[in-house]
Amino acid sequence: MTLLQTRTVRNKVLQLLVRLYTNLSTPDYTNMCQCHIYLNEPQTVVNILNKLISGNEEEQLMVFQICFDVYESATQHFIDHVMEGLGVKPRKPAPAEEGGEKESGEEGMEVDKPADEPVKTVAQDSAIDKKKEQVASILNGEVPITLKSQFLIRKSSSDMLVLKNCKDSSRNAVCHTATVIANSFMHAGTTNNVFLRDNLEWLAKATNWAKFTATASFGVIHHGHETNAIKLMSSYLPKDSGSGSPYQEGGALYALGMIHANHGANIIPYLSEQLSSATNDTVRHGGCLGLGLAAMTSHNAEIYELLRNNLYLDEAVTGEAAGLAMGLVMMGSLDEDALSEMVQYAQDTQHEKILRGLALGIAFVCYGQLEAADPTIDSLSKDKDSVLRMCGMYCVGMAYAGTGNNNAIRRLLHVAVSDVNDDVRRAAVISIGFLLFNAPEQCPNVVSLLAESYNSHVRYGAALALGISCAGSGMKEALTILEPMLNDPVNYVRQGALLSTAMILVQQNEQMCPKLKHFKDLFAKTMSDKHEDVMVKFGAILSQGIINAGGRNCTISMRSQYGHTNIPSVAGLLVFTHTWFWFPLSHFLCLAFQPTYLIGLNSDLNMPKTKFRSCARPSTYAYPPILEAPKEKEKEKVSTAILSTTVKKLAKGRATPMDVDEDKQAEDKKKEEEKKKAEEAEKKAEEEKKKETEKKKDEPKFELLEN
Repeated sequence: MTLLQTRTVRNKVLQLLVRLYTNLSTPDYTNMCQCHIYLNEPQTVVNILNKLISGNEEEQLMVFQICFDVYESATQHFIDHVMEGLGVKPRKPAPAEEGGEKESGEEGMEVDKPADEPVKTVAQDSAIDKKKEQVASILNGEVPITLKSQFLIRKSSSDMLVLKNCKDSSRNAVCHTATVIANSFMHAGTTNNVFLRDNLEWLAKATNWAKFTATASFGVIHHGHETNAIKLMSSYLPKDSGSGSPYQEGGALYALGMIHANHGANIIPYLSEQLSSATNDTVRHGGCLGLGLAAMTSHNAEIYELLRNNLYLDEAVTGEAAGLAMGLVMMGSLDEDALSEMVQYAQDTQHEKILRGLALGIAFVCYGQLEAADPTIDSLSKDKDSVLRMCGMYCVGMAYAGTGNNNAIRRLLHVAVSDVNDDVRRAAVISIGFLLFNAPEQCPNVVSLLAESYNSHVRYGAALALGISCAGSGMKEALTILEPMLNDPVNYVRQGALLSTAMILVQQNEQMCPKLKHFKDLFAKTMSDKHEDVMVKFGAILSQGIINAGGRNCTISMRSQYGHTNIPSVAGLLVFTHTWFWFPLSHFLCLAFQPTYLIGLNSDLNMPKTKFRSCARPSTYAYPPILEAPKEKEKEKVSTAILSTTVKKLAKGRATPMDVDEDKQAEDKKKEEEKKKAEEAEKKAEEEKKKETEKKKDEPKFELLEN
């Protein structure tokens, strides 16, 4: 899809591919459904699934695979239509216009509809009903999320000493917040609360918005664990008595949304109720963020209206979250009414916070629309307000995300060097990273000159663009550009370089990237340096969390296995860039964490015990070694001081043997000990070298992996 940069041509090619796949001797249903996801034709996918589900065993297994692909690649809106079409979910009022989709779905592919099938026996019906229940468990996320959670919990290998070092180096509120966020990144999806439980007194130091961020971090740690989410957060959620802290209550609602991000059908009614009854701005802020996350890409008109009502309160804190959440709900719809309302309110409001929230929201509505979003982009790019021009740059990044469109890159580069506002220029450069994530090898060439710009905001943008496009690749060219920026004279540029370096080095070891240890030591040194600026230390601490993401079992990726753009990942990374303005938004980065696993299931959707042969040496993909606690140094005996009276006695020749011998013995012992230590250190170094060479020689050329 990266080669087709025009929407109409892309759709024609996809329709042609569908015909070709259909006319094969054995139709390629998997790729056909991928095409229908791009074409937004849920009804055609329903027809294919209905045809296969009543077929032989191989076709039924194909149904499961297609459902996993649909869950991974499609929007909530698309999945809802598929489930309703299969009859595995109660039909709800349509949140968006459906006429066009039905027509295109019918034209996309001709297959037998369920009504035309022969009459089945009771046994066949019960078997099909069972298969449909299994299909529902895949499409509603129950099976995929459970498998993902089990993997992250069982295989978690977090380095707790890293967190301890972060905590010891946090001497102010900003670093305290950074450590809480780093802990949530490091344990994203693993349900591991050990660090927080062991440091309750230290955690209690968080006040006001720091408390909001700390409470919301539970949502990142328990991301995907939906079954007991309300019970887990019950002690923080709003209560009828109204006696709780509004920062805790708002953070808890935000956490609930994060737990149910992009599959929140079960939690949406609760969040809607809490948001409607909230009277405090902080609680409404958390409620809007949580509801936006849970209803992401659902295009639900009722939720959009509820969020719009909160926006119209014209309160800065609530309005910022409401504007962002409205965009998340309508993401990728290019709904004209939503766009006109959001743009109009952005032009009328006097609150910059609301403007920034709407800037992100408008960009999300334009997501994936290619040239269809150009009129909106043109009008925003010419606006007098700098925040709306910044919104125009984000719209370019979202509308053409992953396409590498030359005209879009040309426009962004022009704004990056010509606009009078630093925020607009920074946004333009960052958006280049979103355009090029499908071709990360091109990004270093595009931003290399911008990384040397006289403007520090452009340099910061170049650093983040590299981190976004080259995330998880360990690309040497990107690291070569970032390394000098780690010593930049401007503090926030160093922060951006640290964050991007961690994003590029996630899931790397010294076999893949020999300079990994150098960068990790730099992170540790920066955060522990008492004289370093707080802003830089914030970046270094967050980098420690990113590089160890998800118990060191996650990478950062915006692509699915079929090359589809992963919508939550794109949304998460864009909102994460707004950590520049608002620290609580940093939690959105966890949406881009993708577990690196291989899972095989049988026809009952259970995982059989299997072995896989990895044709690489075990050290190639081994976890980096964890930090070792520094050994306690043995206390050396201090040599006895020689008194002035003893010196005089020596000079006169009256010193007793006791006076002289003790001093000489102490000195001799010291020299002998120093020699022994030097010899032992040399021996240890030689032994370690020998062990390493022997390991390389004896290491097997393959590895058997088993569950």
